[in-house]
Amino acid sequence: MTDVTTFDPRKTYVNLGANGTAERVEVTEDFWTELREGARRLDGYLITVSDIRNDMPHLEMHPNGDEVLYLLSGKLDILIEQAGREQRVPLRAVGSGVVIPAGAWHRAIVVEPGRLMFITWGEGTEHRPL
Repeated sequence: MTDVTTFDPRKTYVNLGANGTAERVEVTEDFWTELREGARRLDGYLITVSDIRNDMPHLEMHPNGDEVLYLLSGKLDILIEQAGREQRVPLRAVGSGVVIPAGAWHRAIVVEPGRLMFITWGEGTEHRPL
């Protein structure tokens, strides 16, 4: 029997593997760098939770899969760039969400600090400065 315990989703992410597993992933200081550089591999969607106090200082894009953003608290605008146009999607109600299409550049803009859940196909994620 496997022991079932709780965890803090801001410090431990979950990788939903293509084979149906849900593996905990401890977040280290080098986690995102390792993922970007291919030193860390994930097979499936990564579930993360982040406190969002400031506007994202860069745009990001996930070429290999859609991303789901789910508002847990606060108020945010999600800026999405695709096909040469920009769209601002307001997340105001707790429990509201948006699906970011694969290949669309995006970032969060803070209206009221809060917490956001990300469900992301993490492999291949790219960042672009503003």
